[in-house]
Amino acid sequence: MRPRGTRPCGSLRRVSSSTDETPPGRADAGSPRSILRRIVASYDSVPVRIYSRIRFSILRQVFLEEIGQYLPREGRVLDIGCGFGLFSLYFASLAPGCQLTGVDRDARRIGFAQESARRLGLDNAEYHVGDAPQWSAAGPFDAVYLLDLIHHLPVDEVEGFLLKLRGQLSERGLLVVKDVEDRPRWKMAFTLLLDRLMVGREPIRYWSADEFCALLERLGFEVVRHRMRDFLPYPHILYVARRSS
Repeated sequence: MRPRGTRPCGSLRRVSSSTDETPPGRADAGSPRSILRRIVASYDSVPVRIYSRIRFSILRQVFLEEIGQYLPREGRVLDIGCGFGLFSLYFASLAPGCQLTGVDRDARRIGFAQESARRLGLDNAEYHVGDAPQWSAAGPFDAVYLLDLIHHLPVDEVEGFLLKLRGQLSERGLLVVKDVEDRPRWKMAFTLLLDRLMVGREPIRYWSADEFCALLERLGFEVVRHRMRDFLPYPHILYVARRSS
């Protein structure tokens, strides 16, 4: 059975839900909530702590579980646009069998992520400075995820970027894209206002679900779209894509 809100763009089935079993983690990892608290506390900077709390309040635990259900318990996972490393630190804490690699163009943020991984004792999380469309790593990866990145990329770079990621996936690897869609319009307008406060006049483009699914399929993916219901006015949507056989 597909998760509620999922619409097929192809024939891909999800992997087991994180609600079906307790995810493995470090013996001393504690509950997911305690992991989130420790990640926030691992940053020295008060503004970064405040930002981290805000991000974890938007993509809170229930959403992390929705995203995490598609990530493997073992193998290599790539986080493109990782920022301060919040989510890769979280997934690395839950799944010590995974090697998380985070990439962001902001060297300062990568520095914070590296220091937090050290303080948290995570030897399965590493971070690199790189611009998303141009950066490449030695694959293959068992999963690649992008959280609220696509709508910040120039439209003419998105296709080539996704095609490059496809080439870095293992044979049955998954591309997991959490983004914001363009419907309903009032939710999109609310999200745009917050994005403008964060990035100023940088180009922002929210893709329609049909258009983005069609692009992924054209690039050789099987896709499902998974809408993420929220009491906050964000039009969250999750795309889960696997290389077509």
